[in-house]
Amino acid sequence: MPKAFGTAVAPAPSGRKASARVALVDLKESSRFLLTECFRQFGIDAVVTSAGSAERLRQEKFEACVLNLGPGAEKVMEAARSSPSNSRVVLYGLGGSAQEAMRYSKYGINAMFQEPLERPAALKLVRATHMLVLHEFRRYARIPIMTEVTVVSNDGHRLTASSVEVSSGGMSLKSSEDMPSGTNVEISFSLLTLPRVNVRGVVTWRKTKSFGVRFDPADDRRHKVKEWIDAYLES
Repeated sequence: MPKAFGTAVAPAPSGRKASARVALVDLKESSRFLLTECFRQFGIDAVVTSAGSAERLRQEKFEACVLNLGPGAEKVMEAARSSPSNSRVVLYGLGGSAQEAMRYSKYGINAMFQEPLERPAALKLVRATHMLVLHEFRRYARIPIMTEVTVVSNDGHRLTASSVEVSSGGMSLKSSEDMPSGTNVEISFSLLTLPRVNVRGVVTWRKTKSFGVRFDPADDRRHKVKEWIDAYLES
């Protein structure tokens, strides 16, 4: 049986207790080194593992996990999400596009590191998500998570987008198709343990290949999203 876990790539300074750990699954050495340095800046220790160590993800507690979106990735994500201790682990994908990541949307990938991995972009992503990894939930109003979202405007125009972040009040999305600001829409999506939900909203901002939807305060179905977020942060 292959060794499940190695030692930390870069051990924390002596005397400091780690506040969180991130598993680096089946990453090449250069990626491990770069990500170790990025996470360490925010008090998160990196531990090296291989794609064959899914069983350890079922049994051992980690706050985050970075894995290549290739062969073996689904097994590791399934192990983590089905584990009582890691069901809410922050999942980072490495490589591939947002569209390719949608193949794994049922596992709720939280964020994507793009390849080739570059330090400024990697550090920016870790900075944006580290509070969630460290369980600083009271300071984190939005949950980064990638899932497929269907958007339908009042005139019947339909497009498929991928979520970037979700809050109790709305959602930011990525899409190559245009949806102008001010458009009334209904969006449909599911989030891990949240079955598919439909919520009315309005497009409040638009940038290149991305836009934001504010949920309609009069649509009671949005409460299901809030309940899911509260449960996610409390677990």
